[in-house]
Amino acid sequence: MVSAGNEALWRARVFDERVAADAASLEEVRRQPDTLALDHRARFRDELSGLRDLPDRRVVDEPCRWVYYPWRRELVGIVGPQSFSLLRLDRNRNKITRDEQARLRRLRVGIVGLSVGNVIAQALALEGLCGELRLADFDSIDLSNLNRIPVGITDVGVNKAVVAARRVAELDPYLAVSVFTAGVTDASVEKIVDGLDLVVEECDSLDAKMSIRRVARGRGIPVIMETTDRGLLDIERFDLEPQRPLFHGLLGNVDTATLAGLTAQEKIPHALALLSAAELSAKMAASLVEVGSTLSTWPQLGSECFAGASAVATAVRRFGLGESLPSGRVRIDSGARLNCLHDPLVDEDGSQSNVPETSVAAGAAPTMPADGVEAVLEAIRWAPSGGNAQPWAVEVDGPVIHVHADRDRTSLMDLEGRATHVAIGAAVYNAKVAAAAHGILGDTVLLPDPDSADLVASVKLGETTNQLLAQHYPAMMERSTNRGVGVQAPIGRELEDALRGAARDEGGNLHLYTDPRDLGVFGDVVGAADRIRYLTPMLHEQMIGELRWPGSETANTGIDIRTLGLADSEVAFLDVVRRSDVVTRLARWGAGEVLGISARDRITSSSAFGVVTVDGSCLDDYVRGGSAAEAVWVCAQEHGLGVQPMSPVFLYARDGSDCARLSDPFASELDALRLRMRVLLDLGSEESIALVLRLSHCPPETVRSARLPANSIRR
Repeated sequence: MVSAGNEALWRARVFDERVAADAASLEEVRRQPDTLALDHRARFRDELSGLRDLPDRRVVDEPCRWVYYPWRRELVGIVGPQSFSLLRLDRNRNKITRDEQARLRRLRVGIVGLSVGNVIAQALALEGLCGELRLADFDSIDLSNLNRIPVGITDVGVNKAVVAARRVAELDPYLAVSVFTAGVTDASVEKIVDGLDLVVEECDSLDAKMSIRRVARGRGIPVIMETTDRGLLDIERFDLEPQRPLFHGLLGNVDTATLAGLTAQEKIPHALALLSAAELSAKMAASLVEVGSTLSTWPQLGSECFAGASAVATAVRRFGLGESLPSGRVRIDSGARLNCLHDPLVDEDGSQSNVPETSVAAGAAPTMPADGVEAVLEAIRWAPSGGNAQPWAVEVDGPVIHVHADRDRTSLMDLEGRATHVAIGAAVYNAKVAAAAHGILGDTVLLPDPDSADLVASVKLGETTNQLLAQHYPAMMERSTNRGVGVQAPIGRELEDALRGAARDEGGNLHLYTDPRDLGVFGDVVGAADRIRYLTPMLHEQMIGELRWPGSETANTGIDIRTLGLADSEVAFLDVVRRSDVVTRLARWGAGEVLGISARDRITSSSAFGVVTVDGSCLDDYVRGGSAAEAVWVCAQEHGLGVQPMSPVFLYARDGSDCARLSDPFASELDALRLRMRVLLDLGSEESIALVLRLSHCPPETVRSARLPANSIRR
């Protein structure tokens, strides 16, 4: 190890002006005529104040420090250790979270061999992957090292461990570093290894490699080695396998003393055994043949050293965070992967990949059959349903059309079939409007057979009409969802009354809000619920499963992505958050507030926010609520408004146990949102929400989600 007197070669001196001895030493440094002073304190504090999600605002006021680098004769004013680490490592988030960063900071890592090890040391320090580094190498920098060690010609002749320590100190003066300039010897090996959590071994000497492993295994310390040719990463978990053979047993029973007594020529077979000669690159293998003839030693490339450092840093991260990192070897060969380049629009087997469609094409449109019965069936087919699941089946029995619930087309949010019954209620309304328009209107009976839970409604066809219903037929058949961002504009008292009347005529109530402040409050509630929907695995899976891309084989159900009204940036965002591994991470971090922004922004940009309710909580009440919601929807669209149903996760939850069924991890938060919505609406104890609608002034939608063929919903 470097003696205390020589630490000025590589150790930065940190001064705290509040300490008398430090203040005196600092003044002495300042008086030296060749000292260059740089004061970054104000700059760093400004940066610190601008950080998002500061864990504690008091960290901004942490006392600053002065750092002196003797080899540069530079004195630098910086922020204190906590704020320095917080600021310097902020851009790691959340590939490394703050909690993970704190865990990694407890690691003590030794690096033996500071050629390749130099960039490894820098990588570990850059990412803040340890709290202590021990650097060991007996050799000094030669000009021929500068093809792979990122230092300058002013470092030539300086010990490699000292050079590495200087670079680490310049990057993070608070990181504890020890230097062993004698390298690995019988006298130093135990001092190097004792107390470490992990050893990175990058020696040239076979006997030094063996010695390091022997001591590390005896202390239960894992060893990582990276060989630059074709990116060979080697892991030996002596902490988990204390009897594991050194080098995985590749050298048999050869010991350190035997290796030390071999000539360079005699060591070649052992070196090739470690390198797996058959797997060497052709250029490396051919170069080994020339060592001692036209080459002085084996070649190494700087780019491969950097790639190797990346692999080692990844392994150290995994180790420090307790992630999977078994003993073994792997090649991370970027050269080989470049042989696998392929056109991103062509699959690797040569077939054409799906090219994303960004243009909005005309969607399917319902027909308006002349035959009355067929018109009623077509009207049912085009009714709205959650996720466009179309959870119904129809049966024509003479003059009666029975509408059954299809339990196979449902989701977790359809608690006790409430969403299904709302959807069938909308279908029943459509059926009545079509029947009235064709003069075959009769009575409708809800839940007509107590012995058949799936039979929800029986629409009896007659010989009468109802002009109030019939007048809505064209608008009902043109009804669509408009998810575009609207422009806030008044809808007028007359239209408000008409919308409330439409709900009332079908046995429902409409709670309508137009004040921007109210829209903001409801936007926050629905946005928070949307976040939970993303972060709950089953809800997320079903939500993403509802989406349909052009050309999808299942495009007759679900929501056509072109109807989402997404900007290009939002489509790109969707490609990220549709991944289950991404939202799982966000849930683990307690993050993902942005996941609710789209719902919130659409509500706050609307002209009105409407909640259709019904008195009662039985399934037939939900059917009536569905009819009322469809009546409001059709009325709004007749008056030029765009309508989008909003589906907060708690929509059909009646109590806390329902919320737990939806999302156990977020049950209490979800129930709080449910109760807040009820309080905001001032709902009675038996009043149930059928549907939530946002009404907006926006251009008409040009794409409609498709529907199942008529014959596939008939029994």
